[in-house]
Amino acid sequence: MTTKTVDVREAQTRFPELLSSVTGGTEVILTQNNLPIARLTPLNIAAMQRVAGLHNGSIWISPDFDAPLPDNFWTGEA
Repeated sequence: MTTKTVDVREAQTRFPELLSSVTGGTEVILTQNNLPIARLTPLNIAAMQRVAGLHNGSIWISPDFDAPLPDNFWTGEA
């Protein structure tokens, strides 16, 4: 991965360009007074994918989950 260092003031005017670079795989280090203060890196989307069945059995749905609600729910009567 290539790395690019950019001053914060310059980054404010070039932000869309920097985001495009990050999307392309370049890491951007933001500096202020020649000190690094932040890092923009591309996200690894594949690592964030959901895994089906990971928590199998940890939740349940009531058998009447989609049954119509009683009339007093809609009217507010007790």
